[in-house]
Amino acid sequence: MAVIVVNHVSLDGVMQAPGRADEDTRGGFTHGGWAASADDPKMGEAMGVAMGGQFAWLFGHRTYNDLLGHWNEVGGPFKDGLNNVPKYVATSDPTTELPWPNSSVVSGDVPAAVTALRAEVDGNVVIMGSGELVQSLLPHGLVDEMLLMIHPVTLGRGRKLFPLDDALRHFALESAETTDDGILLVKYRGK
Repeated sequence: MAVIVVNHVSLDGVMQAPGRADEDTRGGFTHGGWAASADDPKMGEAMGVAMGGQFAWLFGHRTYNDLLGHWNEVGGPFKDGLNNVPKYVATSDPTTELPWPNSSVVSGDVPAAVTALRAEVDGNVVIMGSGELVQSLLPHGLVDEMLLMIHPVTLGRGRKLFPLDDALRHFALESAETTDDGILLVKYRGK
């Protein structure tokens, strides 16, 4: 089992609100939807390969509410897939109610809980979005792989995928591919 991060990022490392203008406006972010026009089948294929046949989602509470709330409201191809797969939601409040099926709270010592999930979950544990969660797991070596969809755009500001700290982290390149729109699909493995 592996913990795999799958995220859209800009050339300058921003991951905030790639899908919709209203997705995440924290900090006055006005570039929401910056990745929405990219719809290359190679991205979906790469995501499917990275996740593996059987997996569980791991989300931060904010991403869980936004992602599931959006797709359960609008329907579409992701609604059933999101609802049917087991979901673990990291939150500081252990009494948090999770409205969608197959959802469980992960609270307290989240890195320790993720270590336990690695042993319990059938298949991979996949994180999408959830920047603060990813940043909390990196120092503990709990991110095994990353599939980054690097878009040829700079945003100048916004929430970044990687923490702004002095930690040196090494990754090994597993694969790299380019879409017709110039998006790099890069898979890294933690060292």
